[in-house]
Amino acid sequence: MSDKILFVDDDRLVLEIATSLFSAQGNEILTANSAIEALEIISVQEIAVVVTDNCMPDISGLELLARLKDISPETVKILMTAYADLSCALSAINRSEVFRFVLKPWENEELINAVADGIRRHHVLQSLRKDEEDVLRSLAQTIELKDPSTRGHCDRVAVLALCLAEALHLPKDMKREIKYGSWLHDCGKIGVSENILNGHQQLNDQELATMKMHSDWGADVAAKANLSQVAHNIIHFHHERYDGAGYPTGISGKEIPIEARIVAVADVFDALMSDRPYRRKFSAEETFAILGSMSGNALDPELVELFLSLSVAEQFQDYYKEYGNAV
Repeated sequence: MSDKILFVDDDRLVLEIATSLFSAQGNEILTANSAIEALEIISVQEIAVVVTDNCMPDISGLELLARLKDISPETVKILMTAYADLSCALSAINRSEVFRFVLKPWENEELINAVADGIRRHHVLQSLRKDEEDVLRSLAQTIELKDPSTRGHCDRVAVLALCLAEALHLPKDMKREIKYGSWLHDCGKIGVSENILNGHQQLNDQELATMKMHSDWGADVAAKANLSQVAHNIIHFHHERYDGAGYPTGISGKEIPIEARIVAVADVFDALMSDRPYRRKFSAEETFAILGSMSGNALDPELVELFLSLSVAEQFQDYYKEYGNAV
């Protein structure tokens, strides 16, 4: 799959020239006539390199690139301008983390080389992210070893949560953090004894109180690991209830972050569809009925309705069979 390059300029002629020049290089070229249009594109697509003019109405190129640090940190940034001065160059480098600075009108070879270097830089950043993902997923799977009955739970919750996130058309960066948070939503269980996790009876009051601590313990792990706020919210709040009767804080309704409400639905669904030491798994029909009964009290009713409309059980029969939890 070719890398995507986004050119941003309020002059359509410049965009046409850039498209003609880079289409011959074998890359996928996207264009935006304003920074606002560029932000809309970047929010839903993986962009390797952004090449933007600086002097544009409403939002400057510098401001656009500064915003990319948060919404698409792996996108490599190249700034073009018809003139250059020291203060602009310093701002581009320090505030917006610009990778290259190109004067207009550009020399074709110079711009082609700058973009090629940017693509190589993007590949390096992607490799680093892959390493990060491997570490996070490995951590989640290590935690699952404490409770063999939940083998594969973190992966399945991530897949299910991403189905909901996709249906809600959430930004790609938020979907990535939802995946990380889903993998690690139960990381606080590292502090819960195996006797509690693997017990074959319902927990007594003291054991239940200990188990409920895993949300706070997990939030502490997330903070110390410098995980994103989205991942932190999932770990901390996925056991809150829509009616306010959950834990650890008792917040309710829309006070619960959307990412935590999403993962709560996925978490409950997978738990119901899976064997546990103290009960058998439920059938798809039973699971849908139970999930529906939890709508508006334990779970966000809008998310439950959306989730049930996705026919998740039918989509993931093979996925559950792989883990010995056939629908």
